[in-house]
Parts: sequence; C-alpha cells; structure tokens
Amino acid sequence: MFGMRVRIALAEKGIKYEYKEEDFKNKSPLLLMMNPIHKKIPVLIHNGKPVCESLIIVQYIDEVWKDKSPLLPSDPYHREGELGEKPYFGGETFGYVDISLVTWFYAVETFGEFSIEAECPKIIAWAKKCLQKETVAKTLPDQKKVYEFAGQMRKRFGVE
Repeated sequence: MFGMRVRIALAEKGIKYEYKEEDFKNKSPLLLMMNPIHKKIPVLIHNGKPVCESLIIVQYIDEVWKDKSPLLPSDPYHREGELGEKPYFGGETFGYVDISLVTWFYAVETFGEFSIEAECPKIIAWAKKCLQKETVAKTLPDQKKVYEFAGQMRKRFGVE
C-alpha cells in the first residue's frame, strides 16, 4: 500500500521507472541490500543509491524532478495551507498531502464504521477528486484490497 504513494508521485512527475514486485516472505537480495536495516518496501533506487520510506521517497522525487508538476509548494509558508475551498490540499494542484492520504479512505471509513461523506463532506469531495486523477486511478488497487491489507495490519499490531 505504501508503495502506491511512490508510484503515484512518479506518475504525476511523468517519470519512467522499473517496478519490481517483492515477496514479503522471501525477500530478494536486492531489497536486503538496498534496505538492510528495515528490510521493507518501498525503496527507490536512483543513481544506484537507495531512498527508503514512502513519504521520504515522495519528497525526494519532488526535489529531484523539480521542473515537473511540483508536489509541494516551494514556499514553506504556502505548504501549511489547509483544504478549505480548494480542490486539493496544496490548492489547485494535486500534491504531497493528497498522495499520502488518498490510498486509505475506504479502509478508514469501513473500519471506523462511519460515513466520511456525512461527517466530513469537504474531505470526501477531495477524495473523489483525487480518485478521478488518471495517475491515482491507474495505481490504486480495488479499495477492498486496501481494506483487507489494513485488516491484516490491524491484526498484526493488535488493533481490533
């Protein structure tokens, strides 16, 4: 699930990349070499060097490919902006906060047993707008798979 953030950011920037599926039970030598401490995905290998953790990778992508669809405003003051009446957290353009949150909405709503649309209509309008983006729609799996993954994580961490 966290790897989707990276794939969405790469798609937003129009960056071609090689995607490798990882078997979590039998981790590849490449993963173990590129992320020897945590031994988990995602890992972006750029110029032979690894960058780990999905949100750090998204920031890295934004900084390395600055000339293509910025994911964060360059002015730190504007980074703190809130959703308000804007279509995305960053204003008129899809960006970092949108990428970090959009993958989890169905699972959060289902586990929380509440309607995000009823409780937070602006948030759900934002989520629907994000889900309409081609880069998001092509990357996200069926939301039920996200829910199943979240269920596995809840069991793993004893949150039931």
